Amino acid sequence: MIQVKKNLLWALCGTSILASGFASAAETTLHVATWLPPTSSQNAIVWPTWKSWVEKATDGRVEVVIENYTGDPKTIFDAVEDGVYDVGFSVNSYIPGRFKLTSVAEIPGEITDAEVGSVALWNTYEKFFKDDEEFIGLELLALFVHGPGQLNTNFPVNSLADLKGKKMRIGGGLVNTLAERLEVTPISAPAPKSYELMQQGVVDGTFLPAEQQRTLRLSEVTTDLTLFPKGLYTTAFSIVMNPDTLDSLSKDDRDAIMSVSGEKLSRLAGAAWGKADQDGILEAKTKGVNVVVLTEDDAIVKEMNALEEGIDQDWIDSVSDRKADAKAALAYFRKNVSELSQ
Repeated sequence: MIQVKKNLLWALCGTSILASGFASAAETTLHVATWLPPTSSQNAIVWPTWKSWVEKATDGRVEVVIENYTGDPKTIFDAVEDGVYDVGFSVNSYIPGRFKLTSVAEIPGEITDAEVGSVALWNTYEKFFKDDEEFIGLELLALFVHGPGQLNTNFPVNSLADLKGKKMRIGGGLVNTLAERLEVTPISAPAPKSYELMQQGVVDGTFLPAEQQRTLRLSEVTTDLTLFPKGLYTTAFSIVMNPDTLDSLSKDDRDAIMSVSGEKLSRLAGAAWGKADQDGILEAKTKGVNVVVLTEDDAIVKEMNALEEGIDQDWIDSVSDRKADAKAALAYFRKNVSELSQ
């Protein structure tokens, strides 16, 4: 692969993330692209843990180095596919039309626990989506979702009418359908742009999980955090690897990397991202953000539930050009979520 040298991940994470007892024995170095702040669960928990898993599973023959990606997050898939980086992750919906099947996990009201949703998504991919080859040119290592997306705004939300005409940052996927139904003015941008857009008054709010009150410092630029009991949506992410890099390794090392990826890595990422929501809520309260915790009995929740009806069919219709049996896949996904939640 092209050995592109970029600034190594932030100094405060340097020792825990980049140091390795196996480094001197490494035969191969995997360069991992990451684009979120060091405080994010991806960089604080997921990447360091996977690094440790890989280096231990390969007896130190493979070293993992995490590097700060300064480009647009939506270009990471291309960067990995082109061999600029060996491994990376991004939001599937940042590339409209390519990873449509995994949006099954973005249907509103399906997931309340990110770990459960991540494992269910991986299982559904393995059983129903693999043959469609949406990840052709990439080796899929894991799929995961963040915790339920919520309303982060600079105005109070007492009814859905309060959202009408407001400028809201959206990231893509089925949240676009929700935004259209809410009659907000959508501003499409990657999540890390939310702080800047809010601070400059370009948007009135953003759809993001509560975690980002802390990770992206939204507590500094929002006045209200409105928490729906089932959230409003979720976002599907992929962790991918360059296939040529994987193929260049010995069979033992290939098998070792895959043994610590797949469902195991999906579960880890989902659990880490989901747990971070509680830290975000605490951060919001500490910074004086008005945190509103809604229940199923609240009128606005009933309004939202009614508004979201039929988005599952929208997803089914959107993947009609794929080979997968969308109805069966959705039923299987829901069954997984139900069973894993028990």
